[in-house]
Amino acid sequence: MKDKYSHAKREHYGRRLAAHLCDQHFGPQPTATLDGPAVLRFTPIRQVNLLVVQQLLAQWTAEMARLRSPYFDFEASDVRQALTQFMNTLSRRIRLTRGAFEPLLARAVADTLGVVTDPVLTFEEKLLGDQPTATAAQLRDALRYLDLNKDLFGEFIDSLSPEAPLERDFLLERFRLHQEATYKGHQLMEKLVAEFSALLPLTEADLWADGPVRAPAAPIAETPRPVQPQPAPKPEPVQVIEPVRPSEPANAPEPVAAPVAVAPTPIPVQNAPQPSVAAPTFVPTPAFVPPPAPTPEPKPVHEPIVAPRRPITEAAPTSVPLYEKLKAERSATAPLSETLRPEKAGATLAEKPPKVESLREAISINQRFGFINELFNGENMEYHNAIQHLDTFNDPESAKRYVTQDLATKYDWTRKEEHVGRLLKLIDRKFA
Repeated sequence: MKDKYSHAKREHYGRRLAAHLCDQHFGPQPTATLDGPAVLRFTPIRQVNLLVVQQLLAQWTAEMARLRSPYFDFEASDVRQALTQFMNTLSRRIRLTRGAFEPLLARAVADTLGVVTDPVLTFEEKLLGDQPTATAAQLRDALRYLDLNKDLFGEFIDSLSPEAPLERDFLLERFRLHQEATYKGHQLMEKLVAEFSALLPLTEADLWADGPVRAPAAPIAETPRPVQPQPAPKPEPVQVIEPVRPSEPANAPEPVAAPVAVAPTPIPVQNAPQPSVAAPTFVPTPAFVPPPAPTPEPKPVHEPIVAPRRPITEAAPTSVPLYEKLKAERSATAPLSETLRPEKAGATLAEKPPKVESLREAISINQRFGFINELFNGENMEYHNAIQHLDTFNDPESAKRYVTQDLATKYDWTRKEEHVGRLLKLIDRKFA
């Protein structure tokens, strides 16, 4: 069926597009690197950039998990505090070479196509991850990395019980039924294919499991065949040599130079057809032949999901009740808190740690990308300007008023209570 898309073809296109875009970016400067803001704007397709960031944070979490040791107390408050500061500092020094970035980009392209072609797989891999159970709050926390089909996933999460953890199989079956009842992927697919095709030619048929092989492969394969019969001229120069040979027996003793004169004549004649045969051999036919059997790529370790303990479906319309409601909410230093102990996810930022000098120093990599994506519409510079301005206030009341009135009105934070609450708690931490 044409509605059935091939996972292997998605991955094949992802590798081709990643190589193409990296050639454009890194080709003039092979030793160039990318930082965090550059990753967020690397492609014009926002979903691709977000999935690269999600993989990057998952790798970051795995790196931090390896710091644990049976010989030291990683649960001590001063150790956790020092690790948090270390993570926040290092997260502002992202540096990706082409070798590290291209596999992340290839995977993000394939997964972006999968958000539309296979929402159930996306729900399983991007929201559920490897956990056997999940709450609605945990699923919503992972939802910030999805830009396509976000309403489909968000409506399903809203239908779940806010606090009770639910079994993995139950969630998958429920979402499968929800997806079948509300699927609108065909319109999204047309738009997404058009956006990708602007970067590297792509059609829907290229992704069908039973679709044809890419059209350019057929004519390229035929071109060497008509050229190969051209070695037929080879016997003709041999016939030219044959009339010289009868003259040799007549003058056998004296014209020893006659074979020497004959020798140079076949050499250029034999060299002449060879370039013509080599030219079609240079046609890059193999480049388009190997779409099947792609090498399996390791699935990215998913970013740990923080489970903020708060009701999802009831959001206060005003910022002041929101802040009061979220006082007990754990903070979102997801990578560190998850790697240390999920039960104490809020300890690093919400357990009354010492006062920090600036919000910029207190915001972790996970929070920073969450704020940029959810509160500042993906605009990195606007986020930095707002945080820099918040650091100039001398009292928490003025800083909170700037958040709840000026910024909330400017960026329309009517449904961003969770992230606004986290920002307000960081202000409390600064002025503690």
